[in-house]
Amino acid sequence: MRHNVGRVWEQNVRGTAPLGAFCSASRFFFQVQQLSDLSFTGLHLPEPVARGIADAGFERCTPIQAQTLPRALAGFDVAGQAQTGTGKTAAFLVALFSHLLRYPASPDRPVTSPRALVLAPTRELAIQIHRDAEVLAQYTGLSLGLAFGGVDYDKQRRTLAAGVDVLIGTPGRTIDFFRQHVFDLRHVQVMVLDEADRMFDLGFIKDIRFLLRRLPAPEHRLNLLFSATLSHRVLELAYEHMNEPELIRIEPERITAERVRQVIYYPAMEEKAALLIHLLRKDAATRTLVFVNTKRLAERLERLLRANGVLAAAMSGDVPQRKRMRMLREFHDGKLAALVATDVAARGLHIPDVSHVFNYDLPQDPEDYVHRIGRTARAGAAGDAVSFGCEQYVESLPEIEAFIGHRIPVGSYEPSGLPELKSAHHAPRSFGDEEGDGPSPRELQRRPGRPGGGGGGGGGRRRRRR
Repeated sequence: MRHNVGRVWEQNVRGTAPLGAFCSASRFFFQVQQLSDLSFTGLHLPEPVARGIADAGFERCTPIQAQTLPRALAGFDVAGQAQTGTGKTAAFLVALFSHLLRYPASPDRPVTSPRALVLAPTRELAIQIHRDAEVLAQYTGLSLGLAFGGVDYDKQRRTLAAGVDVLIGTPGRTIDFFRQHVFDLRHVQVMVLDEADRMFDLGFIKDIRFLLRRLPAPEHRLNLLFSATLSHRVLELAYEHMNEPELIRIEPERITAERVRQVIYYPAMEEKAALLIHLLRKDAATRTLVFVNTKRLAERLERLLRANGVLAAAMSGDVPQRKRMRMLREFHDGKLAALVATDVAARGLHIPDVSHVFNYDLPQDPEDYVHRIGRTARAGAAGDAVSFGCEQYVESLPEIEAFIGHRIPVGSYEPSGLPELKSAHHAPRSFGDEEGDGPSPRELQRRPGRPGGGGGGGGGRRRRRR
């Protein structure tokens, strides 16, 4: 019998670990703002999982891990509110692997029936979860599989047809393979839904419900849901497809990173691009993230930056997967000076060593401001967050400053000192405009009208299927 039914665990997190403590062991990259007193050794995990945690460098739990793991390990469904970068991926992976090791599969389970299903809204997040899972599962003997759009269609299909214990995927590609009978979902013992709020934002909710209705009944599996907000629609989904989940809310930290130097400028609309290039040149910025609010502006700004000598690339949801992966690799290696992105495209990306974050457009959600600038000043390093308070988006500034608890210092510049810009028409070819970066001709022929994959871009039905 479940206990504490419907109880809401709320914690206004205030720990003793320094703000900005950072875990970079193995492939894990997340900013740990506080650590709890609960150690992983105190959870009495299965030995293979404990060895993976030791290899990952984890010792003490983050607040979301400390609140969710004891309940999930005891077999209770959990719906957790937590932001990206709080350690939630490790939380659900530890619970998932421990459950599969403690409760063997049914003897009649066919090899093509996964034991666990993890759904993520974007291909980048699915890939990152898979990488983290490889570290934690390396001693468990459990096999992992990926299903996301854009690349490796035949490779993914062969892997899943051979049988995997844990399937990590985006909704569209997972449904594609399911409808082809590559696997069935009748023996799933653990279901994880990550970033549930973003599933709604990207229009995936019908696909999510399609998959959840093909699983065993909620009381016959462990169900874990994580979301940046536990809104009414997310809770409705939780109560519909989970077994009396315990709600755990870790309130987002409202104090921004201590080592982030914040400044805001108030340019006219026609001065924004020139001011951005002026500051990039002045600060000799490297590994710079430039956030904008629309995909169209991201693409236009990429061309303008390239025309004026700044090697930049636009990260939007419909960029082919091979190109996205190469883009991130070259940005990490310092070959790309700037990455222009929207919040949706950057969601779930783990990019270390960012020196500067520019809010070319102020976000309309204060929490997005904290997420954006939190991508710099990691691992104890200092970083810069520069915002433009233009007339189109400055109205969100009071709410942002109220959320972070202080006024953002105002910077000044001399308009006459801004550079004359070359037109975007003078830009060299955009990043990756060469053969081999898009979907293969075979895949386009096989799946007409659906060149993307995994989520995060496009519009209408096609977006949900990617």
